[in-house]
Amino acid sequence: MYNSTNFINSFDLSQRNKPCACSFCMSNEDDDPWFTQRYKPFIEPLLTRNNSALRKEVYRWWQRLQFASHRANYTAVIEKLFKIFPDNPQVMDAGPDRCRTCAVVGNSGNLLGSHYGKLIDIHDFVFRMNRGPTKGFEKDVGTKTSHRVIYPESAVDVDNSTHLVLAPFKTLDLQWLISAFTTKDIKRTYRIVRTTIQANKNKVMVLHPAFMKYIHDSWLRKHGRYPSTGFLTLVLALHICDEVNVFGFGADKNGNWYHYFEKVPKIRTSQHGRNFENETAVQLLTKKKIQIFRGW
Repeated sequence: MYNSTNFINSFDLSQRNKPCACSFCMSNEDDDPWFTQRYKPFIEPLLTRNNSALRKEVYRWWQRLQFASHRANYTAVIEKLFKIFPDNPQVMDAGPDRCRTCAVVGNSGNLLGSHYGKLIDIHDFVFRMNRGPTKGFEKDVGTKTSHRVIYPESAVDVDNSTHLVLAPFKTLDLQWLISAFTTKDIKRTYRIVRTTIQANKNKVMVLHPAFMKYIHDSWLRKHGRYPSTGFLTLVLALHICDEVNVFGFGADKNGNWYHYFEKVPKIRTSQHGRNFENETAVQLLTKKKIQIFRGW
C-alpha cells in the first residue's frame, strides 16, 4: 500500500529561481555530475518535419536495430508521415510557472494489490506502454492514459484523448504507422502486425531516432542492443515533465518478474536482460530525480 505523504504535489510559485513551480523540480541547476553527464536537456525527444534529418552515425545505428528486408527512402517516408500527423507536439513548454506531474506506469506484476490507481490518476500525464491494460485492474493501475508508447508489434487501440507515441526501431515502423491510418496494407514487419489501429491521428507522436540513440549511449552506456520501451518512456518523461513518479517497474516482493495482466504469470528471472536499466532507475531514485513505487 502507498503512503500518500510520499507523493509530492505542492506548488511554490514564489521561488522564481527554480526551473519549475513544483515543490521539487526534477531538473535543477545544482545537479550532481552523475546526472548532468547523462541528462541532455536540449535534445529533442519527438520527431518533427524540421528536425527529421539524421546524422550519419544516428542513421547507421538506427538502421541496425532490427532486420528489414527492404529499406525505404527515409526522406520520402518522412514527407508522407507529416502529411498525415502533426509535427508540432506541444510538450516542450517548461518554465518557472509550470508544474507538470507525470506517472510512468510499467507492466510489472508488483502492481497487483498495490491500490495505486487513484494515486496514478491524479498526475497531469500518465504514460503507459505496449499492451498494459487498465480495464479490470483500475484499483491497482488507474484509469487515465495520456500517452501510450508502442511499437508496431505491440500496438493496441487507444481512445480519442490519448496520445499514441510510436517508438520506431526501423524505417518500416514509420511506414507501418502511415499504413495503419491509410492503406492498411502493411501486415508484417519481422512478424505479423496489426494492419490498422484506433487512435486520434491529431495526437500521434513519434520518438526521434536520435533521442533513442542518446538514451542508449548516454543513459545506458551502450548496454544492450537498444533501450526497452519502458526505459524509453522513463527518459521521455524526464524530458517533458517536472516531477516523475514510476510505478510497475522491477520485480515483485519475491524477486519475480512478470506482467500484471497475465492470467498465468510467466515467471522470469530477469527483466528481458534489462538489469542495467533497472540499476539506472535506482540511481535516479537515489539522486532524488524520481520516486519509485514498488507495490510492496
